[in-house]
Amino acid sequence: MVVIGAGQAGLSAAHHLLKRGLDRDRLLVLDGADCPGGAWQHRWPTLTLSTVNGVHDLPGMAFQDVLEPGEDPSAVRAAEAIPRYFAEYERREGFAVRRPVTVRCVTEGFTVETDDGALSARAIVNATGTWERPFIPWYPGTFGGRQLHTRDYRGPDEFAGQRVLVVGGGISAVGHLDEISQVAATTWVTRTPPRFTDEPFTPEVGRAAVARVEERVRAGLPPGSVVSVTGLPWNPRYRAAQARGALDRLPMFAELTSAGARWPDGVTRSFDVILWATGFRSALDHLAPLRLRGPGGGITMTGRLATQVEGRPLLHLIGYGPSASTIGANRAGRAVAAELLAAL
Repeated sequence: MVVIGAGQAGLSAAHHLLKRGLDRDRLLVLDGADCPGGAWQHRWPTLTLSTVNGVHDLPGMAFQDVLEPGEDPSAVRAAEAIPRYFAEYERREGFAVRRPVTVRCVTEGFTVETDDGALSARAIVNATGTWERPFIPWYPGTFGGRQLHTRDYRGPDEFAGQRVLVVGGGISAVGHLDEISQVAATTWVTRTPPRFTDEPFTPEVGRAAVARVEERVRAGLPPGSVVSVTGLPWNPRYRAAQARGALDRLPMFAELTSAGARWPDGVTRSFDVILWATGFRSALDHLAPLRLRGPGGGITMTGRLATQVEGRPLLHLIGYGPSASTIGANRAGRAVAAELLAAL
């Protein structure tokens, strides 16, 4: 059995497969990164454990175990602490993760072609996440300044004194605005008005968000946004950004210009930088030979937690749809292990 990806989802699945009795020598975990940490090792330096949107413990080991006594979460970079946690987890679990290995494609019969040769698998758990597929929507026109995506963001200091346009309505966009607006002039645009909420993120809210995404993937539709269900949670940082005017949102522009952007009413604005906080898409290009996508652009999923590709009981996707969160990955890992071993 091959698990592709050694982030939260892949490690959770590997843990539950072994716990349910899969022989260790029948499990192979492939990872494209040079070292443990999944996508976390690439996050921007200003993202600390106190500002990250949430890290759920891997099964059988508390995240607190890798923090030094008295270590202040507000000062610990997520890009350092979480890879440290993943590395210790791999060591304790005894996973033989093969890295760096890039999976180029998976063909019918589950031949896995990599940059380190080809291998065959009876079953595949795909846990490649989204970090490798940043999404930037197309707009007419050409901008002459600098453009970057959240994936390339390294903190606010490099934008000091500049005019920065932030595009996107999610948590990353608001986080960028909070930081950059303290050193630069920012403008915020979104396709739909952002919905902030003072309501706590309760288990009921979480289940409602997951249920909506699950309904879509079971119908073969693209997963959609969880924030559209939960809203953006107010916190002291966002309130301070609001007081600075950083959260005064504009509707989307109609086209790019050499100096900035033009809105449908003809108004133009000039910027030095455009930061696209427009999300990611699932990194599934290596599965293209299997022709999984339907007419709606999504992959029809089934199984207890909607991780199994319909009609393919030995192919599961974790991190796609309702399992695209740290807690969702853990729940999915348990379900995938049970369903795969039963199918085998």
